[in-house]
Amino acid sequence: MDHPGESVRRIRGLVLAGALALAAFHSPVEAAERDTLVLAIGGEPDTGFDPVMGWGSYGNPLFQSTLLQRDSELEIQPDLATDWQLSEDRRTWTITLREDVRFSDGTPLTAHDVAFTFNTAKEAAGEVDLDVMQRAEALDDRTVRITLSRPWITFTENFVTLGIVPRDSYGPDYARAPLGSGPYRFLSWTEGEQLIVERNEYYHGPQAAFRRITFLFTGADAGLAAAFSGKVDMVAVPAPLADTVPEGFHALAVPTVDNRGLSLPFPEPREEDGRRIGHAVTSDPAIRRAVNLGIDRDAVVEVALLGHGTPAFGPADGLAWAGEHDQGIHDPEAAIALLEEAGWHEGADGVRARDGIRAEFPIHYPAGDATRQALAETTAELLRPLGIQATPRGSSWDAIRRVMNSEPVVFGFGSHSPWQLYSIYAERLGGVDYMNPTYYANPRVEALFEQAQSAESYDASIPFWSAAAEHYGIAGDNAWLWLVNLDHVYLVNDCLDLGPARIEPHGHGWPITATLANWTWTCP
Repeated sequence: MDHPGESVRRIRGLVLAGALALAAFHSPVEAAERDTLVLAIGGEPDTGFDPVMGWGSYGNPLFQSTLLQRDSELEIQPDLATDWQLSEDRRTWTITLREDVRFSDGTPLTAHDVAFTFNTAKEAAGEVDLDVMQRAEALDDRTVRITLSRPWITFTENFVTLGIVPRDSYGPDYARAPLGSGPYRFLSWTEGEQLIVERNEYYHGPQAAFRRITFLFTGADAGLAAAFSGKVDMVAVPAPLADTVPEGFHALAVPTVDNRGLSLPFPEPREEDGRRIGHAVTSDPAIRRAVNLGIDRDAVVEVALLGHGTPAFGPADGLAWAGEHDQGIHDPEAAIALLEEAGWHEGADGVRARDGIRAEFPIHYPAGDATRQALAETTAELLRPLGIQATPRGSSWDAIRRVMNSEPVVFGFGSHSPWQLYSIYAERLGGVDYMNPTYYANPRVEALFEQAQSAESYDASIPFWSAAAEHYGIAGDNAWLWLVNLDHVYLVNDCLDLGPARIEPHGHGWPITATLANWTWTCP
């Protein structure tokens, strides 16, 4: 196997060579004027632009408005809602809407559209988590009441992410011809090629400076080629391409909570309903503690991300609900001593073993993801001096799903909501889709999660979320090996000013466009 640094450099060279070759053949795109933009920032959704099915949950729904929104400091602010109140029993939300909202076809947006959106999303059972919602109802044109089956403070995340769709015109084709009240309206979508949007003149918020935006779905290599040939104004690039900046562009590295970590199956091996769960090595607390002590995360950032990221010690680094002690100490000597004390002794081949079980496991990653491949290879190399043999294995997500509850996987998460913590560590979500893939369980964590969800407000829940990290995190069970937080790197035309950046979530969707109202063109 190549050294991980060589692998990354090879990937970078191949992709750059392809990009430069594509520059000569890329189909022409109309050059941007003062009021138009061409962007190649990825994120074409497989299921279209329907919030009911999850569009906008990680980024900016663009075509649709939400009840609430986050500002540049990630503080909750009004959008469609002017007031939102939670009942004393924590089970009923009453929301008041502003009066001046229209969809992009000029029809009014009312409480009936909001209730319809929430009820339809619950029935659809897509990516929107509305399990605790019993019903949403319009009390009049401006007032919505949402009833929950139990207290659940992270339900407020839906107020920030679920774009509102029109009750009277929503139908089976909505995802491919969306209508909403967001800052832009849909014009056309050629799947696999481009999306064209136009400024929504009915939008109730600040009007964006750009009349029309074209999103190219080129892939990173062709997107970079288009930047070199002057065909786009901004392109999102992975770490191997982040230092390849065309003339007239600058690199913008946006900090994120878009993390990558290695899942460590928590229980001892067993079968449950025909599914393999747990792992004989990663179930040992000494192994989990040792890998967290022994991994040099700075080296992972430098080798796998070429410096375009930061070390990760938990799934919410830098956010209010992160653990107070989620700061790792790199101490390989202590890691080795811990393994020796736990009975993991080094064999003739350098791999430790205990009671006939070798300290070895695969590290799965999706084969088409160069960043996760680099992370898997780098992690495997850094575990070797500890006497732990890890073998990177690239495959499809379908194949990974079959083994992800019993073998380590390089996963990616990252959200502006503490719901992310619940989805990773809550015992009841063990093996539910991609949630809690390790089958982690700790009754102290469950009790704190329950207190957080039952809190009287979002702010009041934060200390409970943070306290839970003391048990699942580095100070406790070392339930995961968190590796890095990615920088989201954009190559931006020098004439395009994006204004202040904010910490971005996981890279699905277009999180960079959340600040679109602040973008300006600075050249004559």
